[in-house]
Amino acid sequence: MGLQRPPDPFDRVYSAPEPPSPGRRRRSRRVAVLVAVVAFGAAAVAVFLLAPVRGGGDGAAVRPTPSRAPTDDGTPTAESTPTDGETPAEGGGQVVKALPAPCGTVSQRTVDKTVPKATRRESANSTLTTCTYSSTGRDFRWLRIEAHLYAPGDTPNPVRDAESYYDAQWTQAHHAPLVRTISLEPHKGLGDEAYRWFKADEGQPTVVGQVTARIRNAVFTVSYSERAPAKGRQDERKRACLAKATDVAVEVMTALNHF
Repeated sequence: MGLQRPPDPFDRVYSAPEPPSPGRRRRSRRVAVLVAVVAFGAAAVAVFLLAPVRGGGDGAAVRPTPSRAPTDDGTPTAESTPTDGETPAEGGGQVVKALPAPCGTVSQRTVDKTVPKATRRESANSTLTTCTYSSTGRDFRWLRIEAHLYAPGDTPNPVRDAESYYDAQWTQAHHAPLVRTISLEPHKGLGDEAYRWFKADEGQPTVVGQVTARIRNAVFTVSYSERAPAKGRQDERKRACLAKATDVAVEVMTALNHF
């Protein structure tokens, strides 16, 4: 068998691809625009979902904020935004740098009106002061003022620490032993945040009106107690007891604003 003749070379003819028709070009541009819009929307959603949010976590640590808190008398007040360090806070004031004298936050006139002929006891250090006025009679009247300070020199975040302490007090009030809580509500118009608590002592024939408030980096509590009326009528003393405690708390807040 002889050698076969190789096949003749095949010349491949090359031709450039035809340009797409105008209709296809318009559809391609619309698809590209749609893809870009979808990608931008997905990025915006991701940024929103990943943005840090203050708070959250354990519900017990959430403070009653002034913007949502109801009041007993409906008195309106402006909402404030507490800040740390030397940044102006409510009313343009700075952080509290020191506590006044334990019994120096309330006038003698107010004391005489609240607890007549009272004896006085007090104690103090740089971060905690207490002052107690007790009646000498058998009406079980007493008035106690307690102030806690988170000093700027002791902590880098004094306002935040005061917020945490206030949160703890609010939480404990919901689970207090040996007392019957009659009312416990946030209160507007006093400091950066406050709550009022009216309770009956289960071990003593007394009722107590209490106000706890935070003013920037200080937290104070005013408690007023008196003899409880007959059982079943203790709720009748709520308005009067809370009014006395609130009047004293206003004076305490005014004094702290000057320190």
